[in-house]
Amino acid sequence: MSGGRRRAGIVRCPLRYPVRLLVWCAALLLGATGCFGGGEPGPPTGTASARPVTGTQLVIATGVDVTGKNGVRKRLVDAWNDVQEKQNSPWRARAVILPGSADLQRSQLLAALQSGGAAYDIVNLDVTWVPEFAAAGLVRELPESFADDGDILAKASATARWKGKVYAAPYNSDVGLLYYRRDYLAGGAGVDEKKLDALARGRTTWDDLASMMDAVDAWARADKSDRSKNYRNAWTSQLSPYEGLTVNGVEAFTAAGVRLTNEDGTYTASPPTLEKGVTEFRRRVASPRTYEDAFASDEAGTLKDFAEGRTAFLRHWPYAYRTLHAALGDDKLGVAPLPGAAVLGGQNLAVSAAASMPGERVRKARELVAFLTDRTSERCMLDAGFAATRASSYTDPNVSCDDRRALPGTAGPSEGGGDTPRDAARRPRYARDTLLPALEAAALRPRTPLYGAFTHAFTTELAALHTSATARAAPDEDIARRLDTALRAVLPSG
Repeated sequence: MSGGRRRAGIVRCPLRYPVRLLVWCAALLLGATGCFGGGEPGPPTGTASARPVTGTQLVIATGVDVTGKNGVRKRLVDAWNDVQEKQNSPWRARAVILPGSADLQRSQLLAALQSGGAAYDIVNLDVTWVPEFAAAGLVRELPESFADDGDILAKASATARWKGKVYAAPYNSDVGLLYYRRDYLAGGAGVDEKKLDALARGRTTWDDLASMMDAVDAWARADKSDRSKNYRNAWTSQLSPYEGLTVNGVEAFTAAGVRLTNEDGTYTASPPTLEKGVTEFRRRVASPRTYEDAFASDEAGTLKDFAEGRTAFLRHWPYAYRTLHAALGDDKLGVAPLPGAAVLGGQNLAVSAAASMPGERVRKARELVAFLTDRTSERCMLDAGFAATRASSYTDPNVSCDDRRALPGTAGPSEGGGDTPRDAARRPRYARDTLLPALEAAALRPRTPLYGAFTHAFTTELAALHTSATARAAPDEDIARRLDTALRAVLPSG
């Protein structure tokens, strides 16, 4: 996310308004959250109200719920509170919203847990933070079932572990997807239905994609109608020097067969293997197909550029689907698995390891985490626009978002509403055939307690390929040697 963020808060946007207003709303919401894909350091926006808690109230520390003021995360907590009331239990839960960028939220959580004051009972961690918090002894080990009960997706399960032990429960997942403009490809460039079908089914390579990009580009530059008046380049992604660039880089390196670390966070690459990743990364971004503004753009900026027609393709996350569909509709919008490799994102719930937490409090905190991540709750997350962490959310006809957890007034047992296209089971229509396969095939970023140091070193070297004339002119071999030196300086190596 960009450094100049708005103060964290709630933004609610109507779905049936012109494209510019919809996209402005989405950009404002994303700027308010700063919680997708890692983010970069942002200016302080105050401190969360979180004093040490006693009694029977559990406190969850989390970022802003992007599904709105009465969003799905709040409704799940409210549903747990309703259960406690019906059971005549004195326990209740509330969420504390952490302000600022993802990095600022991480710093606040570290400071709070390291103080030992038990201000937070449960923390919502980005998947890349789990090794750091686990290695520092700040979150408790959880039973194996919290990460693997036969239903949790394997890649999501892996993000909840550190050195063979479970320290978190997968809460919501995330994965890179490819959005594309149907009107540009079919109606403009004349891409045939067979190629479009292969694209939608995830049977397209980056070479195939490059061919389609060239076809769209040739059409748009020759077209004299209003259809292509906003067009600038074939594709855009989050290439500003923050976590978005790390994600794009890891996707390129993974597609080239490069593994940067092992499961314990030990650096395992070498200049010859890194050279393959550098070559693939350059092939994707250092070309006339890439929109120039991508190198200064985050999630909000790229979503806006794509929705307003400046590019034909966009690499983005699942939560963008609802906004883009409301703005463009079925005739103009398509979504597919990202060719090659897509990075897994998401958040996990962990229980504080504060020694001051009594045994009963720990037990109730675990109970709450189990409730918020069970089959029903995960289906609610999917219906609301998040990527669920359980296979049953996508495939089991008997799993739905029940009345206790669904948004009031929505049709059917699953929340369903809005403009998001739904299948017969009221799931988002793209969920089973597009989102689920992408999650199952997703690539993990390096699993290391030193992730912050890794991502800084990685983005610094990759960003130079755009910002430095010397780096742009350097051969891939030289860039690989520089990257190897930078990564060895921050990660343990074998």
